[in-house]
Amino acid sequence: QREHRAGLRRLFAIALREPLKWLEKNLPDAQRLAMLYMPFGTAEDLRRELVAAVIERACLADPLPADRAAFEARVAEARPRLALIGQELARTLGTLLAEHAALQKKLAGAKGFPQVATDVAQQVAGLLPKGFVSSTDASRLPHVARYLKAASARLDKLRADPARDAHRLAEIAPMLQNFARAQAALKGRRDPRLEEFRWLLEELRVSLFAQELRTPMPVSVKRLQKVWESIR
Repeated sequence: QREHRAGLRRLFAIALREPLKWLEKNLPDAQRLAMLYMPFGTAEDLRRELVAAVIERACLADPLPADRAAFEARVAEARPRLALIGQELARTLGTLLAEHAALQKKLAGAKGFPQVATDVAQQVAGLLPKGFVSSTDASRLPHVARYLKAASARLDKLRADPARDAHRLAEIAPMLQNFARAQAALKGRRDPRLEEFRWLLEELRVSLFAQELRTPMPVSVKRLQKVWESIR
């Protein structure tokens, strides 16, 4: 299935070469995007990631095409949507990368609180791994900017009440450890339940450290403990 998906992505890139080239040359605010993306790669890396992400969103919804007729129908359906999807993705990415840049500045000033700085750095590494633009689900990517903003808000509040932060970190730490162990045990395989739990953990961070940003669903330590027990 993984190889089929990769092969389809390549075939769609060939079939849609011209509109994708147009999109690359007409991305909104491309220079600013490339500068903000520098911690993750070059402008060329960003271009490849954006093209892969646009193909993913426009062409690779389930069920995947399994024959020529289905493939050609998907190409025809995707062609008029590429520019709109690409522009929307660029805007989302611009917001996300701006939040990341602001957070990095605050993180540099939080070295007096090493436990918190380490936790936030690990959170960011998990949210923005190599290839995050194309590998993060389209529905999730806009939320990543909110998670980064919540981490910034957490650092803003830290000096005023470090004990409060320490207490809330202690509440969430066992679940973070359980998740990390379970993910490592998968050895690269996918578990949709574990992926869903991972995003619930991010929402819990928002609820604990930046309530003012709100969450789209009720989350609490007790709720997530029950979810974890059902997964386990």
